[in-house]
Amino acid sequence: MKQSREALSSDCVTPERLAKYFDYTKRALAEVKRAINSARTKDANEILDMASRYYSDAEHFAAKGDVVTAFAALNYAHGWLDCGARLGIFLVNNNELFVVD
Repeated sequence: MKQSREALSSDCVTPERLAKYFDYTKRALAEVKRAINSARTKDANEILDMASRYYSDAEHFAAKGDVVTAFAALNYAHGWLDCGARLGIFLVNNNELFVVD
């Protein structure tokens, strides 16, 4: 069974999709760095360390042409940040980048 071009594109990590998620996660990293809950600095630093490492891994895999692993690493990075936002470790209210509603 042959898939349509539209169906296939939603199931693939395209260069455009990867670039979108690099931008999305980069913006989220920048935002949380400005919004650390001072009572949770240690937790924030641990989360930022993990998210930054996953972001760096994504850059490494993308440079090697492994877009699937790069995409996965970006999702892990953003997941760490989103979790920190939900737990109040990062005091953000941007519901475009975080699940904070």
